[in-house]
Amino acid sequence: MTRHEISDEMWAVLEPLMPVPTGRSRPWADHRLAVEGVAWKYHTGASWRDVPERFGKWNSIYKRFNRWAEDGTWEKLLAEVQKQADEAGKTDWVVSIDSTIARVHQHGATLARDTGGSVESQESVVRAA
Repeated sequence: MTRHEISDEMWAVLEPLMPVPTGRSRPWADHRLAVEGVAWKYHTGASWRDVPERFGKWNSIYKRFNRWAEDGTWEKLLAEVQKQADEAGKTDWVVSIDSTIARVHQHGATLARDTGGSVESQESVVRAA
């Protein structure tokens, strides 16, 4: 197993949550390979066409990823994994909020605000002039 593949322990949590084929459709290929292909794609940042053949055909992996995104499978997987991790005390619910400020260049800071913005800010510029 390489570091990009899903461990047996992780797969034991995910497998029961995976969708089952319904109706008379052709059975899907191995879900684990498809999930590993998706994980590889997002881990590397590569395009779908660059997913290695060992995970299956790139187009099949993409279609399955897209189908699961539309039907809520990924959200269900995330919710269940978070719930199990929280129950086991393995989740630290710390939230980081970014308060980044974008400053205006010194030459742009003193320009009149005659386009856009609120009426109040335009009135204050007129009064100040």
